[in-house]
Amino acid sequence: MSVTANDNRTDGGKRILLISDAWHPRVNGVVTTLANTRRALETLGHTVELIAPDRFRTWPCPGYPDVGLAFLCGPRLRPLIQAFRPDAIHLATEGPVGFAARRYCREIDFDYTTSFHSHFPEYFKLRVGFPLSVSCAYLRWFHSESHRVMVATDSLADDLARQGFDRLARWSRGVDTALFRPRDKDFIQDERPIFMFTGRVAVEKNLEAFLRLDLPGSKYVVGDGPQRQELEAKYPQVRFVGYRKGDDLARTVAASDVCVFPSLTDTFGLVLLEALACGVPVAAFPVRGPKDVIRDSRVGILDHDLQRAALQALSLNPRDCRRYAQGFSWEACARQFLGNLAL
Repeated sequence: MSVTANDNRTDGGKRILLISDAWHPRVNGVVTTLANTRRALETLGHTVELIAPDRFRTWPCPGYPDVGLAFLCGPRLRPLIQAFRPDAIHLATEGPVGFAARRYCREIDFDYTTSFHSHFPEYFKLRVGFPLSVSCAYLRWFHSESHRVMVATDSLADDLARQGFDRLARWSRGVDTALFRPRDKDFIQDERPIFMFTGRVAVEKNLEAFLRLDLPGSKYVVGDGPQRQELEAKYPQVRFVGYRKGDDLARTVAASDVCVFPSLTDTFGLVLLEALACGVPVAAFPVRGPKDVIRDSRVGILDHDLQRAALQALSLNPRDCRRYAQGFSWEACARQFLGNLAL
Protein backbone atom coordinates (compact mmCIF):
# COMPACT_ATOMS: atom_id res chain seq x y z
CA MET A 1 0.00 0.00 0.00
CA SER A 2 1.43 3.39 -0.92
CA VAL A 3 1.06 6.77 0.72
CA THR A 4 -1.43 9.01 -1.08
CA ALA A 5 -2.29 12.64 -0.55
CA ASN A 6 -5.54 13.45 1.19
CA ASP A 7 -8.02 15.21 -1.12
CA ASN A 8 -10.29 16.58 1.62
CA ARG A 9 -8.19 19.59 2.64
CA THR A 10 -9.52 23.13 2.97
CA ASP A 11 -7.83 26.54 2.72
CA GLY A 12 -4.66 25.03 1.30
CA GLY A 13 -3.85 23.20 4.53
CA LYS A 14 -1.36 20.33 4.22
CA ARG A 15 -1.10 17.04 6.07
CA ILE A 16 2.41 17.05 7.48
CA LEU A 17 3.97 14.03 9.17
CA LEU A 18 6.87 14.51 11.58
CA ILE A 19 9.03 11.50 12.43
CA SER A 20 11.28 11.75 15.48
CA ASP A 21 13.29 9.54 17.81
CA ALA A 22 13.09 12.29 20.43
CA TRP A 23 9.86 13.32 22.14
CA HIS A 24 8.27 13.88 25.51
CA PRO A 25 8.91 13.22 28.35
CA ARG A 26 12.46 14.09 27.27
CA VAL A 27 13.28 17.77 27.37
CA ASN A 28 15.82 19.00 24.84
CA GLY A 29 16.20 21.33 21.89
CA VAL A 30 14.84 18.83 19.36
CA VAL A 31 11.67 18.21 21.37
CA THR A 32 11.13 21.92 22.02
CA THR A 33 11.65 22.76 18.35
CA LEU A 34 9.27 20.09 17.10
CA ALA A 35 6.57 20.91 19.66
CA ASN A 36 6.60 24.62 18.87
CA THR A 37 6.87 24.14 15.11
CA ARG A 38 3.94 21.73 15.22
CA ARG A 39 1.85 24.20 17.19
CA ALA A 40 2.69 27.04 14.81
CA LEU A 41 1.93 24.93 11.73
CA GLU A 42 -1.46 23.99 13.15
CA THR A 43 -2.18 27.65 13.85
CA LEU A 44 -1.38 28.32 10.18
CA GLY A 45 -4.07 25.81 9.18
CA HIS A 46 -2.10 22.60 8.60
CA THR A 47 -2.76 19.15 10.03
CA VAL A 48 0.31 17.76 11.77
CA GLU A 49 0.93 14.25 13.08
CA LEU A 50 4.04 13.20 15.00
CA ILE A 51 5.28 9.63 15.25
CA ALA A 52 7.86 9.04 17.99
CA PRO A 53 9.18 6.12 20.09
CA ASP A 54 6.22 6.32 22.48
CA ARG A 55 4.24 4.37 19.84
CA PHE A 56 6.60 1.38 19.99
CA ARG A 57 8.56 -0.87 22.28
CA THR A 58 11.91 0.70 23.18
CA TRP A 59 15.32 -0.30 24.51
CA PRO A 60 17.79 1.94 26.43
CA CYS A 61 20.33 3.78 24.28
CA PRO A 62 23.97 2.88 25.12
CA GLY A 63 25.43 5.72 27.16
CA TYR A 64 21.98 7.35 27.51
CA PRO A 65 19.87 4.88 29.54
CA ASP A 66 16.95 7.32 29.81
CA VAL A 67 16.70 7.52 26.02
CA GLY A 68 14.50 4.81 24.47
CA LEU A 69 15.33 3.48 21.01
CA ALA A 70 12.52 1.87 19.01
CA PHE A 71 14.47 -0.79 17.15
CA LEU A 72 12.63 -2.88 14.52
CA CYS A 73 9.61 -0.55 14.53
CA GLY A 74 9.11 -0.68 10.76
CA PRO A 75 6.18 -3.15 10.62
CA ARG A 76 4.15 -1.01 13.05
CA LEU A 77 5.32 2.29 11.61
CA ARG A 78 4.15 1.69 8.04
CA PRO A 79 0.41 1.41 8.74
CA LEU A 80 0.61 4.56 10.87
CA ILE A 81 2.06 6.47 7.93
CA GLN A 82 -0.48 4.98 5.52
CA ALA A 83 -3.41 5.84 7.80
CA PHE A 84 -2.38 9.49 8.06
CA ARG A 85 -2.00 9.92 4.27
CA PRO A 86 0.56 12.73 4.46
CA ASP A 87 1.32 15.37 1.87
CA ALA A 88 4.81 15.77 3.30
CA ILE A 89 7.05 13.68 5.53
CA HIS A 90 9.88 15.12 7.58
CA LEU A 91 12.45 12.94 9.34
CA ALA A 92 13.69 14.99 12.28
CA THR A 93 16.21 12.47 13.63
CA GLU A 94 18.44 9.69 12.38
CA GLY A 95 17.56 7.00 14.96
CA PRO A 96 15.60 3.76 14.49
CA VAL A 97 12.24 5.47 13.86
CA GLY A 98 13.80 7.85 11.35
CA PHE A 99 15.66 4.95 9.72
CA ALA A 100 12.47 2.89 9.33
CA ALA A 101 10.57 5.86 7.88
CA ARG A 102 13.41 6.62 5.45
CA ARG A 103 13.41 3.02 4.25
CA TYR A 104 9.66 3.10 3.66
CA CYS A 105 9.77 6.42 1.80
CA ARG A 106 12.52 5.10 -0.45
CA GLU A 107 10.55 1.91 -1.17
CA ILE A 108 7.43 3.80 -2.28
CA ASP A 109 9.37 6.63 -3.98
CA PHE A 110 7.97 9.33 -1.66
CA ASP A 111 10.07 12.50 -1.36
CA TYR A 112 10.93 13.47 2.21
CA THR A 113 13.00 16.04 4.07
CA THR A 114 15.38 15.62 6.99
CA SER A 115 16.99 17.85 9.57
CA PHE A 116 20.37 17.86 11.29
CA HIS A 117 19.90 18.90 14.93
CA SER A 118 22.99 17.75 16.79
CA HIS A 119 26.47 16.34 16.39
CA PHE A 120 25.45 12.99 17.83
CA PRO A 121 28.61 11.23 16.53
CA GLU A 122 30.67 13.47 18.80
CA TYR A 123 28.32 12.82 21.72
CA PHE A 124 28.33 9.08 21.13
CA LYS A 125 32.12 9.01 21.00
CA LEU A 126 32.33 10.94 24.26
CA ARG A 127 29.85 8.62 26.00
CA VAL A 128 30.76 5.15 24.71
CA GLY A 129 33.83 5.60 22.49
CA PHE A 130 32.02 4.78 19.24
CA PRO A 131 34.24 5.65 16.21
CA LEU A 132 33.47 9.02 14.65
CA SER A 133 34.18 7.70 11.15
CA VAL A 134 31.42 5.10 11.36
CA SER A 135 28.70 7.34 12.77
CA CYS A 136 29.59 10.23 10.43
CA ALA A 137 29.40 7.89 7.42
CA TYR A 138 25.97 6.74 8.59
CA LEU A 139 24.70 10.33 8.88
CA ARG A 140 25.92 11.19 5.38
CA TRP A 141 24.11 8.13 4.06
CA PHE A 142 20.94 8.90 6.03
CA HIS A 143 20.63 12.43 4.60
CA SER A 144 21.95 11.60 1.12
CA GLU A 145 18.53 11.14 -0.55
CA SER A 146 16.68 13.86 1.32
CA HIS A 147 14.83 16.50 -0.72
CA ARG A 148 16.35 19.06 1.66
CA VAL A 149 18.49 18.78 4.78
CA MET A 150 17.37 21.48 7.21
CA VAL A 151 19.89 23.10 9.54
CA ALA A 152 19.50 25.87 12.08
CA THR A 153 22.50 28.06 11.24
CA ASP A 154 24.77 29.15 8.42
CA SER A 155 27.88 27.92 10.22
CA LEU A 156 26.41 24.44 10.60
CA ALA A 157 25.49 24.45 6.92
CA ASP A 158 29.08 25.39 6.02
CA ASP A 159 30.43 22.68 8.31
CA LEU A 160 28.18 20.00 6.82
CA ALA A 161 28.91 21.12 3.25
CA ARG A 162 32.61 20.56 3.91
CA GLN A 163 31.72 17.03 5.05
CA GLY A 164 29.91 16.23 1.81
CA PHE A 165 26.30 17.05 2.67
CA ASP A 166 24.26 18.81 0.00
CA ARG A 167 20.75 20.25 -0.56
CA LEU A 168 21.15 22.13 2.73
CA ALA A 169 18.41 24.60 3.73
CA ARG A 170 17.95 26.94 6.69
CA TRP A 171 15.39 26.18 9.41
CA SER A 172 15.97 28.62 12.24
CA ARG A 173 14.55 28.58 15.75
CA GLY A 174 12.17 30.67 17.79
CA VAL A 175 11.25 31.46 21.37
CA ASP A 176 7.94 31.90 23.19
CA THR A 177 8.33 35.48 24.37
CA ALA A 178 4.99 35.36 26.21
CA LEU A 179 6.25 32.54 28.43
CA PHE A 180 9.89 33.58 28.61
CA ARG A 181 9.84 37.19 29.75
CA PRO A 182 11.44 39.35 32.46
CA ARG A 183 10.08 38.50 35.90
CA ASP A 184 10.71 39.04 39.59
CA LYS A 185 14.28 38.09 40.53
CA ASP A 186 13.07 37.19 44.03
CA PHE A 187 11.89 33.81 42.70
CA ILE A 188 15.39 32.62 43.67
CA GLN A 189 16.48 33.55 47.17
CA ASP A 190 20.25 33.09 47.09
CA GLU A 191 23.46 35.05 47.06
CA ARG A 192 23.73 37.27 43.99
CA PRO A 193 24.69 37.26 41.22
CA ILE A 194 23.10 34.02 39.98
CA PHE A 195 25.03 32.32 37.16
CA MET A 196 22.86 29.61 35.59
CA PHE A 197 23.28 26.72 33.16
CA THR A 198 20.12 25.25 31.65
CA GLY A 199 20.22 21.98 29.74
CA ARG A 200 21.12 18.33 29.78
CA VAL A 201 23.66 17.35 32.45
CA ALA A 202 25.85 15.25 30.19
CA VAL A 203 29.48 15.15 29.11
CA GLU A 204 28.81 16.71 25.71
CA LYS A 205 27.63 19.94 27.38
CA ASN A 206 31.14 20.60 28.76
CA LEU A 207 29.46 21.56 32.03
CA GLU A 208 32.60 21.43 34.17
CA ALA A 209 34.00 24.38 32.24
CA PHE A 210 31.28 26.36 34.04
CA LEU A 211 31.25 24.56 37.38
CA ARG A 212 34.95 25.04 38.08
CA LEU A 213 34.90 28.80 37.42
CA ASP A 214 35.74 31.13 40.29
CA LEU A 215 32.68 33.37 40.27
CA PRO A 216 30.97 35.50 42.92
CA GLY A 217 27.45 34.73 44.09
CA SER A 218 25.80 31.39 43.25
CA LYS A 219 25.87 28.82 40.47
CA TYR A 220 22.72 27.01 39.40
CA VAL A 221 22.26 23.99 37.12
CA VAL A 222 18.74 23.51 35.76
CA GLY A 223 18.30 20.13 34.10
CA ASP A 224 19.14 16.48 34.54
CA GLY A 225 21.13 13.77 32.83
CA PRO A 226 23.67 10.98 33.21
CA GLN A 227 26.38 13.20 34.77
CA ARG A 228 24.23 14.82 37.43
CA GLN A 229 25.07 12.47 40.32
CA GLU A 230 28.80 12.65 39.60
CA LEU A 231 28.91 16.44 39.24
CA GLU A 232 26.61 17.08 42.19
CA ALA A 233 29.02 15.14 44.42
CA LYS A 234 32.09 16.85 42.93
CA TYR A 235 30.68 20.40 43.20
CA PRO A 236 28.57 20.49 46.39
CA GLN A 237 28.46 24.31 46.39
CA VAL A 238 26.49 24.32 43.11
CA ARG A 239 22.68 24.18 43.23
CA PHE A 240 21.41 21.32 41.04
CA VAL A 241 17.65 21.81 40.83
CA GLY A 242 16.70 19.21 38.19
CA TYR A 243 14.30 19.63 35.29
CA ARG A 244 11.93 22.56 35.24
CA LYS A 245 9.12 22.93 32.72
CA GLY A 246 6.73 25.59 31.51
CA ASP A 247 6.13 28.55 33.78
CA ASP A 248 8.37 27.09 36.50
CA LEU A 249 11.29 26.94 34.04
CA ALA A 250 10.62 30.44 32.75
CA ARG A 251 10.47 31.90 36.26
CA THR A 252 13.69 30.12 37.20
CA VAL A 253 15.58 31.34 34.14
CA ALA A 254 14.27 34.89 34.56
CA ALA A 255 15.49 34.95 38.17
CA SER A 256 19.12 34.42 37.11
CA ASP A 257 21.61 37.16 36.27
CA VAL A 258 23.71 35.46 33.57
CA CYS A 259 23.08 32.41 31.39
CA VAL A 260 26.39 30.53 31.13
CA PHE A 261 26.57 28.21 28.13
CA PRO A 262 29.81 26.15 28.17
CA SER A 263 28.97 23.76 25.32
CA LEU A 264 31.44 23.44 22.46
CA THR A 265 29.28 21.12 20.35
CA ASP A 266 25.71 22.49 20.23
CA THR A 267 24.40 23.38 16.80
CA PHE A 268 22.18 26.19 18.11
CA GLY A 269 21.25 26.45 21.79
CA LEU A 270 17.56 27.27 22.29
CA VAL A 271 18.24 28.04 25.95
CA LEU A 272 20.18 31.11 24.81
CA LEU A 273 17.06 32.60 23.23
CA GLU A 274 14.97 31.65 26.26
CA ALA A 275 17.40 33.44 28.59
CA LEU A 276 17.56 36.53 26.36
CA ALA A 277 13.76 36.67 26.19
CA CYS A 278 13.80 36.79 30.00
CA GLY A 279 16.22 39.71 29.89
CA VAL A 280 19.17 37.55 30.97
CA PRO A 281 22.48 38.09 29.12
CA VAL A 282 24.61 35.20 27.86
CA ALA A 283 28.21 34.14 28.47
CA ALA A 284 29.61 31.48 26.14
CA PHE A 285 32.60 30.35 24.14
CA PRO A 286 32.98 31.85 20.64
CA VAL A 287 32.06 28.63 18.84
CA ARG A 288 29.39 27.39 16.41
CA GLY A 289 25.98 27.76 18.01
CA PRO A 290 26.60 30.71 20.32
CA LYS A 291 28.23 32.65 17.46
CA ASP A 292 25.11 32.10 15.35
CA VAL A 293 22.67 33.11 18.09
CA ILE A 294 24.59 35.95 19.77
CA ARG A 295 25.13 38.35 16.88
CA ASP A 296 24.97 41.49 19.01
CA SER A 297 27.63 42.21 21.65
CA ARG A 298 25.02 44.06 23.70
CA VAL A 299 23.24 40.79 24.61
CA GLY A 300 26.08 38.35 25.23
CA ILE A 301 29.80 37.99 25.74
CA LEU A 302 31.65 35.34 23.74
CA ASP A 303 35.17 34.71 24.96
CA HIS A 304 37.60 31.81 25.17
CA ASP A 305 37.94 32.84 28.83
CA LEU A 306 34.50 31.80 30.11
CA GLN A 307 35.08 33.41 33.51
CA ARG A 308 35.77 36.76 31.91
CA ALA A 309 32.71 36.36 29.69
CA ALA A 310 30.47 35.59 32.68
CA LEU A 311 31.69 38.57 34.68
CA GLN A 312 31.43 40.99 31.77
CA ALA A 313 27.92 39.79 30.94
CA LEU A 314 26.75 41.18 34.29
CA SER A 315 27.08 44.69 32.89
CA LEU A 316 24.79 44.11 29.88
CA ASN A 317 21.36 45.72 29.70
CA PRO A 318 18.42 43.29 30.19
CA ARG A 319 16.21 45.47 27.94
CA ASP A 320 18.62 44.94 25.03
CA CYS A 321 18.46 41.19 25.62
CA ARG A 322 14.67 41.14 25.62
CA ARG A 323 14.44 43.31 22.52
CA TYR A 324 16.87 41.05 20.65
CA ALA A 325 14.94 37.86 21.49
CA GLN A 326 11.69 39.38 20.25
CA GLY A 327 13.10 39.12 16.73
CA PHE A 328 12.75 35.33 16.86
CA SER A 329 9.26 33.83 16.50
CA TRP A 330 8.02 30.27 16.13
CA GLU A 331 5.65 31.38 13.37
CA ALA A 332 8.60 32.56 11.26
CA CYS A 333 10.35 29.29 12.08
CA ALA A 334 7.30 27.27 10.96
CA ARG A 335 6.93 29.21 7.71
CA GLN A 336 10.59 28.60 6.92
CA PHE A 337 10.12 24.89 7.66
CA LEU A 338 7.03 24.76 5.45
CA GLY A 339 8.90 26.32 2.56
CA ASN A 340 11.55 23.60 2.72
CA LEU A 341 9.15 20.64 2.57
CA ALA A 342 8.78 18.40 -0.48
CA LEU A 343 5.27 19.51 -1.42
